Amino acid sequence: MKALNVTEFYSDRGGGVRSHLTHKGHISCQLGHEHVVVAPGPRDREESLADAATRREGTGKAEREALPRVIRIGGPSFPYDSTYHLLWRLDKVRSIVRHERPDVLEIDSPYAAALACAGLSRRHFGVRTLVWHADFIDTYLRVMLEHRAALARETADRVLAPLWAMVRMLARRCDATFVASAWMADKLAAQGVPRVLHLPFGVEREAFSPASRDDEARRALLEGKGSRVPTALLVGVGRFAVEKRWDVVLDAFATVRRERPAVLVLFGDGPERTAIEARARELGGDVRLPGFVKDRAKLAAALASADVLVHGCPYETFGFAVAEAMSVGLPVVVPDAGGAGELADVASSEKYAPGDSGACARAVLRMLGRLDSDPAGLRANAVRASARIPTIRAQFERTYEAYARLLRERRPDWRA
Repeated sequence: MKALNVTEFYSDRGGGVRSHLTHKGHISCQLGHEHVVVAPGPRDREESLADAATRREGTGKAEREALPRVIRIGGPSFPYDSTYHLLWRLDKVRSIVRHERPDVLEIDSPYAAALACAGLSRRHFGVRTLVWHADFIDTYLRVMLEHRAALARETADRVLAPLWAMVRMLARRCDATFVASAWMADKLAAQGVPRVLHLPFGVEREAFSPASRDDEARRALLEGKGSRVPTALLVGVGRFAVEKRWDVVLDAFATVRRERPAVLVLFGDGPERTAIEARARELGGDVRLPGFVKDRAKLAAALASADVLVHGCPYETFGFAVAEAMSVGLPVVVPDAGGAGELADVASSEKYAPGDSGACARAVLRMLGRLDSDPAGLRANAVRASARIPTIRAQFERTYEAYARLLRERRPDWRA
């Protein structure tokens, strides 16, 4: 089977969608499927994942040709985050799809990628699917309308109604819309989006394991904190962008630190880095910003060696950072909303009202109190809770099973 994904959510630095598609490429190859990604970039270029982590010494030409490909289409940088580029050559996207003739044409962003793919004739592909990676209407527009423009919810609903109509129109042109969380599936269904299919994302359980815990990694993260004073090690992981609500986490940390010694380490990068650095300076040397960590083993060791993951974003459609933290046995403090709130288990988490830094601080202090009493039990509970999250391989096995079912049901004559 050949699957072709089109997205503009493809940062040169990394990010959730790029990680998702990179994993999909690796697993597709292992399962015997062909995978192609079409995404914008700084210039036109075709890349193979053989150029990166999947390159193996002695790989033959035929094996390399079967490896997943990334076709980059040159476009200008986004003003807000220059590591992303605009997918503005829709004609090129359509030309690539016509040439590749995929069994599955998958749309991974609802903007230009959707415009490029929605109008293509079905003779060029088998089935067309949409992956709902980001709840863009409520994450950005509703927040702007209700909190910045101070509109009543009912008024905001009326303003946003045409956008939901656009989403329904796009979904009607697709054979399925995939979502990674039950709350998002329910929300889309309530908005009248047809053929919504809940397919949870997975976690790299081999990489994110409790065995990753490392005393040296912990000492490095706590740098300079003497062993005489027990210091809580709090961590956060994610893009430095407004929707991630790092302001809530930093304000909560300021309160926590007044109650007990603590260090906060935020792994990530992004357009809000300057603002986060300024707030970190105000809080002194107890906030560390080591940047975006591409080394998955290093990130796993940091998570496994910390005390608590503190998460601020209430809009997650899944919550990779939370899933990875649970997988290594790290208790979590999360908003009681979105994918993060859905993943978190009461036996190893504390939840708080979204956007409320005081509630977040109280949740962190409650969790630290629980850790004082039973650290091993909390970590074991986190690992047990993570067992309900599929592995990355299982995630994509289920995805290809869904593709096969859609092809049988909706396009039985494809490639006949």
